[in-house]
Amino acid sequence: MKLNGILNSHISKVLSDLGHTDYIVIADAGLPIPNGVQKIDLALKLGVPSFTDVVSTIKEDMKIEKIILANEIESQNNLTYEYMKNHFNDAKIEMVSHERLKELTKNAKAVIRTGEATPYANCILQAGVIF
Repeated sequence: MKLNGILNSHISKVLSDLGHTDYIVIADAGLPIPNGVQKIDLALKLGVPSFTDVVSTIKEDMKIEKIILANEIESQNNLTYEYMKNHFNDAKIEMVSHERLKELTKNAKAVIRTGEATPYANCILQAGVIF
């Protein structure tokens, strides 16, 4: 049995397979998932697991060089926006429209669906390199 890190085998494999600049998405319960993109569904019920729980766990196991958020998060979900700014000060944060964010999810290696039920609690995490 694995001693440390992410126990979910699907997430662990996706993270291990990422190359520099590859994307994964952490999504709220309502974000549409494009056809052909792997969905890893963690949602148990509304709010469980939370977006921030999943993001903070992924952050421990992934080198992240850029985060993409929807512009709308700043005014419609400021608590989550502040969380992202405060916990990812070593990564560039790029803001795009929610429609553009949904378009970019088509290029993701996987979408990890949470039980989050607050507006615009979605992000794209772009992989960095560890050397």
